[in-house]
Amino acid sequence: MKILSIIRKSIKEHLRSVWILLLTVLMAPFFVMLYYMINEATQTHYDIIVVNQDRGVHFEGGAFNHGAFLIDLFKGTDMDSLDLPIQLEEMEDRTLAEHRLKNKKSDALIIIPEDFSERIVALASGPSVKGVGVEFVGDLTNIYYMVCAIWSYEIIAEYVSELSGAARPVILKETPLGISAQVTDFDMWIPGILMLSIIMLMFTASIAIVTEIENGTIIRLKLSGISSLQLLSGIGLVQVLIGIIAIFLTLQVAMWFGFDYVGVLGPFILIAILTTVSIIGFSLILASVTKSANEILVVGNFPLFLFMFFSGAAFPMHAKELFTISGYGISWQSLLSPSHAVQALNKLWIMNLEFNDVVPEILALIVMSLVYFGIGIWLFQKRHLKVQ
Repeated sequence: MKILSIIRKSIKEHLRSVWILLLTVLMAPFFVMLYYMINEATQTHYDIIVVNQDRGVHFEGGAFNHGAFLIDLFKGTDMDSLDLPIQLEEMEDRTLAEHRLKNKKSDALIIIPEDFSERIVALASGPSVKGVGVEFVGDLTNIYYMVCAIWSYEIIAEYVSELSGAARPVILKETPLGISAQVTDFDMWIPGILMLSIIMLMFTASIAIVTEIENGTIIRLKLSGISSLQLLSGIGLVQVLIGIIAIFLTLQVAMWFGFDYVGVLGPFILIAILTTVSIIGFSLILASVTKSANEILVVGNFPLFLFMFFSGAAFPMHAKELFTISGYGISWQSLLSPSHAVQALNKLWIMNLEFNDVVPEILALIVMSLVYFGIGIWLFQKRHLKVQ
């Protein structure tokens, strides 16, 4: 019977620490849900833009444009034995097409040159012509671009080969976006890791707030005439400083190990500050649903994994757009503020874009910060105190 007493005592101890019990029991099911959501949200699709500059060839009976015929061939489902989810879009303006690539609206751009038809005809007439040129443009660090490029090249090569009889008739010119041709795998990880250094503020900021309540010091602070809003602002400013130190320390270590920092420092600092502020706002939400530092260390693991996996901090992620606002794609992933920061840093460092190109991400960070703080202050007021 003594063992039954021990069992009852052990059960009661676990029920007293219910958050730890829930973390133990729910962590694996939580990851099942995570991977399911990742799989559903990142349904593979390949988007190709084709700019047909081919002027065609003229003969007695009329004219023929091999570029236009090739586009129709691309659209033919019978050409894709692998049944890849490929979407093809035809555009006339190359500059606009490249702008869509840089903003992740498409994965690859194919430029059919002006002399495409003429070279095919010349190649079929004799071996004097070296080949038929085609240009591919894309982010060389993007695996989606690689798939699109291989798929497109095989169809183009087969088409030209059947018409000309040449064995290797296509001369491929590959134009990388930004500095994507020089970026290493290590360089690709750094933007996400930098945001991870800020995401970790979720613990320090939440604990700094809850500790004031857990130790009862908030009562003495209020009696001294300090308003709750002043208290939260003071704690927040310290956390911003910690966040800036953390992200610059991470960047410096990355540079020691070979990361090549490019771009202007100003936009990077602004993005870092805004992301830090948004995480502090979310930390206020976390502090509102907990009562102690120990609970934060347990409960905080769930949002930590959400931010790590779905914001692009741990690995690149492309969620399906739900709608757009002034051309800026909005998905469920947009609810996580670091996702906008990772996207902005990729634009600045890999696409080599300017500050104006990341204004949508900066505005999104501001909006998410306001949303987090609005929810956090309301919950904190309801749970712990009145914010004056």
